[in-house]
This record gives sequence, C-alpha cells and structure tokens, in this order.
Amino acid sequence: MSRIWNFSAGPAALPEEVLRQAQEELLDWHGAGCSVMEMSHRGKEFMSILDQAEADLRELMGIPANYKVLFLQGGATQQFAQIPMNLLAGRSADYIVTGSWSKKALKEAQRIGDVRCAATTESSGFNRLPTAEEIKLDPFAAYLHVCTNETIHGVEIPAQRIADTGVPLVADMSSHILSRPVPVEKFGLIYAGAQKNIGPSGLTLVIIRDDLLGMAPLTIPSVMDYAVMAENGSMLNTPPTYGIYMAGLVFQWLKKQGGLAAIDAVNAEKARILYEAIDQSAGFYHNPVDPDCRSRMNVPFTLAQPELDAAFLAESKAAGLVSLKGHKSVGGMRASIYNAVPLAGVQALVDFMNDFAKRNG
Repeated sequence: MSRIWNFSAGPAALPEEVLRQAQEELLDWHGAGCSVMEMSHRGKEFMSILDQAEADLRELMGIPANYKVLFLQGGATQQFAQIPMNLLAGRSADYIVTGSWSKKALKEAQRIGDVRCAATTESSGFNRLPTAEEIKLDPFAAYLHVCTNETIHGVEIPAQRIADTGVPLVADMSSHILSRPVPVEKFGLIYAGAQKNIGPSGLTLVIIRDDLLGMAPLTIPSVMDYAVMAENGSMLNTPPTYGIYMAGLVFQWLKKQGGLAAIDAVNAEKARILYEAIDQSAGFYHNPVDPDCRSRMNVPFTLAQPELDAAFLAESKAAGLVSLKGHKSVGGMRASIYNAVPLAGVQALVDFMNDFAKRNG
C-alpha cells in the first residue's frame, strides 16, 4: 500500500523514517525485551529516552539553562487554564487575539482571573496582525499572551516582529514549533501540543523560565503547578511515555536534516510554491491573509466557485492528497505543510491544483 500525502492540521503527518524506526523498535527497544509502551516510566531505559529527548530539544531550539522543559499532558487547551493559574498571581494579563486559538485562550483565561484583550483582528476576519497603534498593553501585566501561528486562519507572527514587551511573553506555538529557529530567550513561556510538528497527540511541551516558577497559589492542584512538575522532572504522575519516545525520534530526525535552520529553508520553499500557485491562479484560488503574516505551516484557501469544493476534495483524495478540507468555522480548503510533509508532497498538491484550475476555470 502506498502512503498518502497527508495535509491534516493535526494529528498530522510524521516523518516516514521515524515511523519505520518506531515500527522496528515496537516489540523490543534496544534489547530491553519489551516495547517502550510497556516500560516503567521510572526505569533506567525510559529515563534515558526522556533525558535524550530533552537534550536534543534543548540543542535544536537553543534553550538556555535557566529554562525548564516539561513534558505534560492535556494538550494546549489545558494550558489555556494552567497558564493563568500559575502566572497571574493576583494580577492581570494581556492577550492579543489573532485567530480562533488565541480567542479560545483568552476566553478560558478569563474564567481564572483578571484577563483583558489587548488587541484583536476579529473584525477583519482574522486575516492580519494588529498594528502597533491597535495594541494597548498594560506595562504592569503579569504576562502577555500570543499565538504565534493560528492553525485555522493561517496567520503567523514573523520572527522579526517578536519584540521585548517589558513583561513575560507567553506563546502558543503548537502549529509551528520546530519549523524555524526561535529566540527562546525573548519568551517567558512557550507551549505546544505535540500533534502537529512534534509527534502523536497526548503530549504537550512547556518551556518555562525559572523565575516564573513558584508563583501558583497553594489552592491549585499539584499536577497543574509548573513548579511541582519541574521539581519532579515531569513525573509527578506517569507521563505520556510513548509520546515522549516518538517526540525524541522526531528531534533526532530534525538533527539529521541539519537542525532548525535547514528545515526552515525547506519550509520556506514549500510555502513559496504553494502560495505562488494560489496567487497566480487568476483568481481561481484565493488566500485571504495579508502576505506579510501568512503562515508557512497552515495555508487556507478558497475556490472562486464554491460549488466546485466537493469535486476538488473528491478528486484530490483520489490522487492521494488527503485532509484538505478547511476548518468548519471558515470553510474552503486548508493545506497543513508541517515539517514531515516533504517538498515532493507540496509539489504534488500544486500540480493537482494547477490541473484542476485548468480543467474547471
């Protein structure tokens, strides 16, 4: 059976090399006589997997020594509540809303404490970033929250627009973490669900600066307290062991590709040819996002003739191009071209799009 070109927004494609290695090691990991799924999370075998995964992630992202790396559960959605639980400390926080996920993060945080919307682009359909004049920040806020890549609306904050705000910057990087170099030192906390660019669903990464630990009130559950999880090496309870193992394999794969600078160049080329196909289609396809902040991971687009949507999806699936239907809240199409989607897959999509437009335009 041949594998599809998988453009799912998540759970998403994984590198075939990683899947094959996991398959080879499924029944017997490195002579242990059992699967990683069967190991004690406190045994020396699994601890070696965990330690190597953290070391490789630190190397890939250039994570400074004064940051803790936590391997947690609950997804990014749990972090929407866990962050204010840990960081508000009786103060207020600012949120910049640039799409569905930052909007949900704001709404959930408002259930916890005093949280305000410092800027939103909802009135424009979340097709751009707010201007400097539109952003009203509180210089005394406990933190500023942003989503650096909106999976649904396809809006990404370019690296050069990440500036020092004077307060800890908290970022949801779920859908583009590890796709480009990131100045970790500019952030107080970075979090990401694994199921897009890291590994299978069930694992959540939190990278947090040491000075932000220990601020949570004693009234929150211990498992929700970053300081407690850090003190216990992410193992206050049983962690998602197989997810951590798979993430570790992805980290090693990324190192083989040349690290984040190398994968960044590949991702830039993939995005270039896909957006070029959209922009040069004489209006047959359309991407609504301001070109200055188009996502390089999640590319939404519509057809000028919506009545052709069903045919586009059916024919693309028949051609081995899968999961191109847009999110139900926005409609149209969406191609998620994460690290594990190779240039050949994006080229296959572009070739199909050009042919479909030629036949139906």
